[in-house]
Parts: sequence; structure tokens; C-alpha cells
Amino acid sequence: MNTQRNINAFRLSRVLGAFFLAGLLSSCAMMSAQKAKDTEQLLAAAGFKMNLADTPAKLAHLKTLTQNKIVPHQKDGAVYYIYADAANCQCFYWGQAQAYQKFQQLQVQQNLAAEERMTAEMNEEEFMNWDTMGYGMGGDGMGFY
Repeated sequence: MNTQRNINAFRLSRVLGAFFLAGLLSSCAMMSAQKAKDTEQLLAAAGFKMNLADTPAKLAHLKTLTQNKIVPHQKDGAVYYIYADAANCQCFYWGQAQAYQKFQQLQVQQNLAAEERMTAEMNEEEFMNWDTMGYGMGGDGMGFY
């Protein structure tokens, strides 16, 4: 009887572990898709052009390219910057040096804005008057009453 309980507990732990892993992978996939979407918005704002992989042959070729990363390619003596996304939009973005430089500037601006937002949130936290708010946070711990 004890052995059967152990077997059932083991099976249950495997099932729960599988659900946990599936949830974790799903969360990672959603974060990756959001990051790709954010990057693609910056690419479009910087002047990159988007081309859909609208045939099976184009999609197959798109999948052979480096995914979700801007990579320089040369064609007819000119450098083109390519960003391929076969998983989400099934498209690629392409631009020349001017668009790539604009993309980099937009990324820097976006990062600065995020840092400023974080700094503002930290400053707000710093000036929080916990005693006035009545949370009883004096002494040894954070005794929320």
C-alpha cells in the first residue's frame, strides 16, 4: 500500500513538473515574441522596409537566416542590414546604413527612457513616508498591521 502511494506521488510530481515546465516555456516564448515585436517597431520607425515570406519557398529561405538579430549582408557592392523573424511575423526587415544608424539611435533613446523611468520609480520609493501612511514599519521587521 505504501509503495502504491509512493508511485502515485511520483506520477503526480512528474505531471506537476511537466505543467510547470510548460508554463515556464510558454512564458519565455511570450517574452521573446514581445521583444521581437518591440524590435520590429523600432526597425520600422528607423526606416527599415518589411517583406513578408508569402510563399513556402520564401518562408523556407527565411528560416535559414539568422533569426531576431540584425546581420549585415552585401549585395552588388552595397551593405544591407537584415532582421529575420520566421517565428512571429514570418517576415524580414531590411535597410541600409542610414536606417541602421537611426535604429541604433532609437534603441539608445529607448534605453535612456527606460532608465529614467526606473530612476523616477526609485526616487518615488525613496521619498515614501511610511510612518505617515501607518504601516508600522519601525523596529525589527516590516510588521504590516
